[in-house]
Amino acid sequence: MQSPLTPDDRARYEWQLSAAGFGEEGQARLRSSTVLISRIGGVGGTLAYELAAAGVGKLILAHAGNLRVDDLNRQLLMSDAGVDQSRVEQAARRLRAFNPSIHIETVAENVHEHNVDELVWRADAVASCAPLFAERLLMNRAAVRQGKPLVDCAMYEMEIQLLTVIPGQTPCLACLYPQEPPAWRRRFPVFGAVAGTAGCLGAMEIIKVLSGLDAPVAPSAGEARLDEPGLGEALRGRMLIGDLRTLKFRTMQLRRDPKCAVCAKHSK
Repeated sequence: MQSPLTPDDRARYEWQLSAAGFGEEGQARLRSSTVLISRIGGVGGTLAYELAAAGVGKLILAHAGNLRVDDLNRQLLMSDAGVDQSRVEQAARRLRAFNPSIHIETVAENVHEHNVDELVWRADAVASCAPLFAERLLMNRAAVRQGKPLVDCAMYEMEIQLLTVIPGQTPCLACLYPQEPPAWRRRFPVFGAVAGTAGCLGAMEIIKVLSGLDAPVAPSAGEARLDEPGLGEALRGRMLIGDLRTLKFRTMQLRRDPKCAVCAKHSK
């Protein structure tokens, strides 16, 4: 149930309320929404920061373990004084201080087989920011089964990759990766600016989906229709691929696998 914005809401979000096609309706939808974020490192931490700034009502942060020194080149919700302390609790404190009007719930665990369904059930949308394919595929499976939108954000060295899954309407992550790639490594080169770019783009996808105001794309020109309200089309059935080494970006059209073990039976 959405309630009218308060004077404090209008003051805090004044600059985005004037965005074409957003307004108080879009802001009210954000405020009434809950997003699950796994994890809150370089990608997920930036995404969480941007969702907090935008006024998403509740964030569920899932991340196990304590901060290490080598996390500090990218994990902007942390601090040097917090080394050897809980990552997720540091992130929660920073976000609460930044925007006291939103609710933060912490889960000091990574997403796994035994908690994924409950965590996804508690959210309106899912931001998958884990470096491990096993975790990303688990979240994709649970989101599709429960009909929850999922934005999968990934990066490697200078490259980023973004995919938005709308269950029943678009291909899912398992259509692209039926199984975890065998050669995938847990540790890989990371610049904070690359991870942050992926997080910012993922946050905007979440905002589009939650506000319900992502506009269709004109089929002839491939550009957003400026005569229709909205924030531009989310990545429905497309993957965004970016190379920050060359600053080249492209979208790749994806097809649903009719035999996908995750989403085939949920397609409309």
